[in-house]
Amino acid sequence: MTTDTQSARAVVEEFLRHLDRQDADAVQALFAAEIDWYVPGSAALPWTGRRTRREEVAPYFTTMWPHFVPGRSTITPERFIVDGGDVVLLAVFTHTVLANGREFTTPVAMHLAVDDGRIVRMHLYEDTLTVAEALRAD
Repeated sequence: MTTDTQSARAVVEEFLRHLDRQDADAVQALFAAEIDWYVPGSAALPWTGRRTRREEVAPYFTTMWPHFVPGRSTITPERFIVDGGDVVLLAVFTHTVLANGREFTTPVAMHLAVDDGRIVRMHLYEDTLTVAEALRAD
């Protein structure tokens, strides 16, 4: 990694600002051409899985966001742990499901790696069972 702690944190803070505005293209622009992206999940959550290219980032969000009420999703950062280009973000995500009005909250841990000003890795760990249950149509 050729990124110092301060630069890595700044890139991740910019990432969070774009997420908060739900600007998928701006989020995507922060990523390197080749990436290591992993969001565990299931077929019930069609946006989950692995991605390896920058152009796969925006579709992740444009697939996920329509399931939630616009303006009702929040990211509450609790702690940044930064070591060189590695950033671990501990946070809480809250969303309201568009189809059924259910609000849910899940703690998350996100490991991002920044190299030369670009995000090269994003692994998200959240309670995907809570997400899937909130999306259930019953």
